[in-house]
Amino acid sequence: MAKKYNKIVLAYSGGLDTSVLIPWLKENYGCEVIACSADVGQGAELDGLEEKAIKTGASKLYILDLKKEFVEDYIIPTMKAGA
Repeated sequence: MAKKYNKIVLAYSGGLDTSVLIPWLKENYGCEVIACSADVGQGAELDGLEEKAIKTGASKLYILDLKKEFVEDYIIPTMKAGA
């Protein structure tokens, strides 16, 4: 039997794999699952994400605004590298 945890925070995309993983984690680890997603500027793709996470068993969804970090840490260095 798997070790019991009180809470697990899951990096949640809303795709099939992470949506199936939420009830699996709850069943196998007996824990609360908190979903977390990053807003890097994808816009409408985030619509309905909270509802989907809750329907699959997450207790809540946090969407972190990481647009600034994405641009500064990934986009600008990529452009400077000529990629």
